[in-house]
Amino acid sequence: MSKINFPSAAAQAPEETLRLAHRHRSFSSFRAIGALVLREMATTNGRSAGGYVWAVAEPVAGIVLLTLVFSMVLAKPPIGTNFPIFYATGMVPFLFYMAISGKVAQSILYSKALLAYPAVTFMDALLARMIMNGITQMLVAYIVFAALLFFQDTRTDPQAGGIALSLLMAFSFGVAVGAVNCFLNEAFTWWPQVWAILNRPLFLISCVFFMYDDIPPPFSDYLWFNPLVHVVGQMRKSFYPSYAGDYVSPLYVLGVSLFVYALGLALLIRYHRDLQNS
Repeated sequence: MSKINFPSAAAQAPEETLRLAHRHRSFSSFRAIGALVLREMATTNGRSAGGYVWAVAEPVAGIVLLTLVFSMVLAKPPIGTNFPIFYATGMVPFLFYMAISGKVAQSILYSKALLAYPAVTFMDALLARMIMNGITQMLVAYIVFAALLFFQDTRTDPQAGGIALSLLMAFSFGVAVGAVNCFLNEAFTWWPQVWAILNRPLFLISCVFFMYDDIPPPFSDYLWFNPLVHVVGQMRKSFYPSYAGDYVSPLYVLGVSLFVYALGLALLIRYHRDLQNS
């Protein structure tokens, strides 16, 4: 009779250890992202009682300033009858993009000390900043629009689906630009200053305080390639039922965002260890 050899407890132990190690690794990223989100909450806006107030105050101050300036020279806004809601539909998505792109661009620099630990990867740092700042900016948008609709006679008909699409477009493009700048900021010490200069005219060419339809060709043809023009246009379509906004192309914005994000991610995957050790 042949002898059957059963695996000993000593032989089973390494297999059990490997299973436990794999299970541990599968949840390590979730724990790292959660810890980084909590750290972000505590250090970015949680250092003072008014930390999160500034996140709301920034778009509100911009809306108030634009309202005061343009109401002195214009009888009514380019569309609708209410100045604050018109400028809010431009400022809120624009600042949403600016906040997301700026925070994501600083992900590796902000968490560089923690990236020395094997349990924390650069993707954890990116995702933590995307999640935290995406939630923050969505709450800011909700507070600003809800306050305006409650206290002002805006004569608009906001559509939740269209507003969500505009914020998704702003988030996608912000993450994409932030991912590329995350690499460039670490690779070239002079890039943040160059980007700040390149970014200055963005407010003027994103249709924040004017309508795309009022720009004559060929300048309107050039502006169309700015994804933020579509983001702002989609937001205004969502508040003004009479505004067609036929030029708005969510697929264009999402397609550009996907391409730019893939480029940034590829660069980070290839060079992030060299950047960490430099």
